[in-house]
Parts: sequence; structure tokens; C-alpha cells
Amino acid sequence: MTDGDGVTTLVAFHGCPLRCRYCLNPQSLVSPERHGVYTAEQLYEATKIDELYFLATGGGVTFGGGEPALHPEFISRFRELCGAEWHLTLETSLNVPQVNIETLIPLVDSWIIDIKDMNPEIYKGYTGVDNSQVLSNLNLLSDASCQADCTIRLPHIPGHNTGHDQYESRRSLSALGFAKFDQFTYKITKSLKL
Repeated sequence: MTDGDGVTTLVAFHGCPLRCRYCLNPQSLVSPERHGVYTAEQLYEATKIDELYFLATGGGVTFGGGEPALHPEFISRFRELCGAEWHLTLETSLNVPQVNIETLIPLVDSWIIDIKDMNPEIYKGYTGVDNSQVLSNLNLLSDASCQADCTIRLPHIPGHNTGHDQYESRRSLSALGFAKFDQFTYKITKSLKL
């Protein structure tokens, strides 16, 4: 797998604070015992076989989920093992305690942030939870001057937000200095609805 910059291995975590109406990875919500469970050391041993590719291409590991930002200790230990040369990417909703993001900022090279929508009512209607932690963590990333390392996903979710809502979310995020956006429309099928 490549992320445009280099060869990347995707690692998915279990557990998520959101209950999105159209979860794209519902298997992350079930018990992790049904899938492989690794320690940071075991994951490093399993992925270091690709180290030459990572170093030659500027690649590394992308942590997704579920919500990888719920596991800052694991990611911290993995960074210790792989060193600074591997590129670590985090796919996150940012809906985690601020201390988790504070821990991850010096460890993560790039962030893919799935915002859903900046409007608190739209966000809660789609995810089932409040977005106050998301807003706080966006400000934290902005204050740490991480905007250039972030790609913000802004989906149009039929029945939940509009193109205008996407525009307003992008405008709010641009005011915080974020400039890389991935805007798209969910294609809703009956099988996606949870």
C-alpha cells in the first residue's frame, strides 16, 4: 500500500468513541480477540521486514481503526522501536482526551483527520457523541503548528449535512490554518447503515 509519499503498512486498532450511522470499519467495534492482537514489539517484528522499502520511499506505518489515538502508549512504544526514520501516520477522529493528542504530537509525522462536520448538532446527529474534544484537539494541533502535517476529511453525508455545511466546516478549519482537505460524498447503501 502507498500513501503517495512511500510504501505504507496499515495497522487497524479496535475500539472507537463514535457510533457513526454509516461506519466504514464496523469490524473495529467488535472484540479484538476475533482478530490478531499484537504488542508493540510483535508489530515491530512483523513490519520491520519492510524497513528497506520504508527508508527508500519515505514510507512507514499508518495507524487507523477504530481509533488509534485511544492508544498513545502503544504508538509511543512503537516509535521507540522503529526510530525516527519511519514515517508514522495517524487516521483519527480526534475525539479523544487532549492528553492523548499531546502525547502523540511529537511521535506522529502526518495526520488524517476525519472531522465529519464542524457543526456540533450535525456531528452529534451522525456520530452519536459531542465534538467538543475534536474542537479542542484541532486547536491543540493548530497551536503546535501541525497544520501542514494534517489532511482534513470533510464528507458530505446525505441526510446529515449539505454542501453548504462542508463549506462552513472548511471555512472554520481554514481560519485555524488548516489547508489540506479531502472533500467527498458518501455513497450510501443499505449494507453500510448500522
